[in-house]
Amino acid sequence: MNRCCYSFIASLLLVPVAALAETHTFVPEQFYTTFSGAHPVALKIRPGDRVITKTIDASGMDWNSTMVAGRSNPETGPFFIEGAEVGDMIKVRFEKIETNRKTAFSGSLLAPYTVDPSAIAERIDREAKRVTWIIDKSRNHARLEDESIQPGNIELSLSPMLGCVGVAPERKQAIATSTPGNFGGNMDYAGLIAGATVMLPVFEPGALLFIGDGHARQGQGELVGSGLETSMDVQFSVELVKKKALAWPRLENDTYIMVLGSARPLGEALQHANSELQRWLMADYGYTERGAQLLMGQAAELEIANVVDPGFTAVAKIRKSLLPKR
Repeated sequence: MNRCCYSFIASLLLVPVAALAETHTFVPEQFYTTFSGAHPVALKIRPGDRVITKTIDASGMDWNSTMVAGRSNPETGPFFIEGAEVGDMIKVRFEKIETNRKTAFSGSLLAPYTVDPSAIAERIDREAKRVTWIIDKSRNHARLEDESIQPGNIELSLSPMLGCVGVAPERKQAIATSTPGNFGGNMDYAGLIAGATVMLPVFEPGALLFIGDGHARQGQGELVGSGLETSMDVQFSVELVKKKALAWPRLENDTYIMVLGSARPLGEALQHANSELQRWLMADYGYTERGAQLLMGQAAELEIANVVDPGFTAVAKIRKSLLPKR
């Protein structure tokens, strides 16, 4: 083979993934209420590809305010990532998460695990009432539309997020989309917004990625059992990291690295998050076992993502400005 041929082959091998990437526009028609490898693949994509798609709200209502699925948390997907195998990791970068209709709904009572039992017993208004919020994207806010709730004119800024991002679970399980776990799922973390990258383990060939449960905003803990539930326009891209096993989902943005642990009780979820954060610091940032623990002891920040789902979710995070450059 002459030198010219070698140069041509080398040029093919060095073509960046971005040059081969495709953009897929996928409008879902079928939705699922379990995270499972048994569902038919909605779309096959390659690492580096971008997907433009939509999600419906937690009750099954779509962007046209039409009921198209049963509750709860019907998911868009699953997306099959070519080349993903058991023991790999996928990185899902969310480039856009944006509301696509004018209404959202939420619960209106603090959930049982969020208050003292005596506070529940003392309630006068016990009706589990669902309230409607009007979304005004031009002003970037949502307004409560219910004159019976005082004081009136409650307005909150929009912070669109996804409550659910998950893959097919291990051991061929089918897990309800109300539930979080080591596969991701219904973590309900208010920090899962545009610009965030979610890292998930792969338990089935292709990973089988699901997304859904959009919230126009949500307070930490999801104290009334919901965010401002609505449908979303979503754009994301996927990377594949071979032979990079994770114990729990990770999340990264411009400011933090984060781990999301889920379990009941909340203390166990916190243990999962802290343990995985220590492993991450040791594996990717050069910390010794004791060094990682010392840093976490003085610099870790903790959040409660949800205390209402079948598994509670805790977040352990470290500011990237404190970490060695990779």
